[in-house]
Amino acid sequence: MAKLQQNNNDQFNFWSSCRRKIIETMKCSGTISCHKKTVKSQVITDQNQPQEMIKTSVDVKGATENLLMLFRISSLEEENVKLKEVVKKLQSGENEHVLQGAKQVRELAKEDLENRKKLGLLGVIPPLVGMLDSKDCHSHIAALYALLNLGIGNDMNKSAIVEAGALHKMLDLVKSPKEGMPDPDLSAVVVANFLGLSALDSNKPIVGSSGAVVFLIKTLKSFTKPNNSQVVQDSLRALYNLSILPSNILLMVEVENFVPFLFTMIVEIEASDRVLSVLSNIVSTPEGRKAVSMVQDAFKILVDVLNWVDSPGCQEKATYVLMIMAHKSYVDRQAMIDAGIMSSLLELTLIGSALSQKRSSKILEILRANKGKRVSGAGTTLSAPLCGSTDTESVDSSKRFLNNNAVKHLVEQSLHNNMRRIVKRANIPKEFMLLEHSKSSVASFSTSKSLPF
Repeated sequence: MAKLQQNNNDQFNFWSSCRRKIIETMKCSGTISCHKKTVKSQVITDQNQPQEMIKTSVDVKGATENLLMLFRISSLEEENVKLKEVVKKLQSGENEHVLQGAKQVRELAKEDLENRKKLGLLGVIPPLVGMLDSKDCHSHIAALYALLNLGIGNDMNKSAIVEAGALHKMLDLVKSPKEGMPDPDLSAVVVANFLGLSALDSNKPIVGSSGAVVFLIKTLKSFTKPNNSQVVQDSLRALYNLSILPSNILLMVEVENFVPFLFTMIVEIEASDRVLSVLSNIVSTPEGRKAVSMVQDAFKILVDVLNWVDSPGCQEKATYVLMIMAHKSYVDRQAMIDAGIMSSLLELTLIGSALSQKRSSKILEILRANKGKRVSGAGTTLSAPLCGSTDTESVDSSKRFLNNNAVKHLVEQSLHNNMRRIVKRANIPKEFMLLEHSKSSVASFSTSKSLPF
């Protein structure tokens, strides 16, 4: 204690000395500036005086710069001393000091990338991870937030947190008690930590195999009921990070009803983009595509995204999922056509974003080359030729698909679908829908306009 008091006294004396020197220097500089104005009248009589004055000003400027540099160095030393004191608190073993140290780490690492690096090198991560073994909930929260901030933008700290055994300790904290669910605040910060840690590629297999996938899915399902958007978004983002690795996709599809649950979440506008991002990764594996194919009305939901969701990003992701599924399975292609995808794809090729247009055209090409099978959809029957076939009937049917009559028919059908959707949104009674008049209007429009395909 006496030594610490002596160090504090020395620092106080040092800063007092610095302040005095800076004040004296500023006063000296001000005096010289005033004196310089007086000497200007003597320039004609004494040519050496201005040179001496300039030399003195340069000397004062150099002294000021040296003092400012000394001031900055002293500030860094003081900051390093503060960081070392925080580390000592974490390593003291006294609960009160350890908790205080964790809170200080959280604040110091919150918005300062350099502090995160220094604290990680000073060894704060192992004692923070050790705090997760305590029985005090306040210590858990403080340590988790400190670890969360330490990992932001620092891959070395993210790796060190995993190596220190934090994953299993976090999962132990959020295991469901015998009655009820884990503390929501605790679950939220654990999800946030998994989101940060899963962003590092080397952590993805470790986080995925630790049991985090099951926890994230369980949390996602439980937090959608009270509509806690932040936890839902963090869970989906963490699952997206993990689904980049194919081995983690297998773990996800093995969780009961997870993929069907994702499709039920698509109707939530705030979550639809994130859900479609996860599905885009899931369909990259055979297991994921099989799981999607088994979801009832999966393609109808995706077609509804094309029809109802105005976000270009959502439409692009939905067309990507449909493109991959159509490319891999004839059964899925037939299901898409039965869901009325043709008119929706045609609309996107005309008015969608550049990426949506490209993907929609690709899906249409796949559906046309559907192994010569007769397919029907949305009230029209189309014959799709086999790729590479020389059969005259197949070639003719392909030409019929591409001719203007087929395009006009699809445009007419698309406009009717849009009218039904508008009426549904406006809750207009069906008896006010003049379908016959609409048909004649569309027919006249189709004959008078030339639409590109």
